[in-house]
Amino acid sequence: MSGTEIRLQDLHGKEVFLPDGRMLGVVHETIIDAEDLTATHIFITNTRADLVEASVNLTLPWRWVRSVGDVVILRWFPKTPIPLR
Repeated sequence: MSGTEIRLQDLHGKEVFLPDGRMLGVVHETIIDAEDLTATHIFITNTRADLVEASVNLTLPWRWVRSVGDVVILRWFPKTPIPLR
């Protein structure tokens, strides 16, 4: 396994942080493209109500992920809370 490869099961349960250091939630699942076998999205649970209305679960595009280590750090997230509708 090269330095840029990650096991999908290793992402489960990792905390997700915004670029400014606030915790968004926890990775519940990683969605992959079956043809390319590459990650396309991450499914986030336990979101914070001040960032996501009613703390609903989110699916974020993989391109928003900056880095993965002990935690997941996003490169971007909307400045305003994500509304339910």
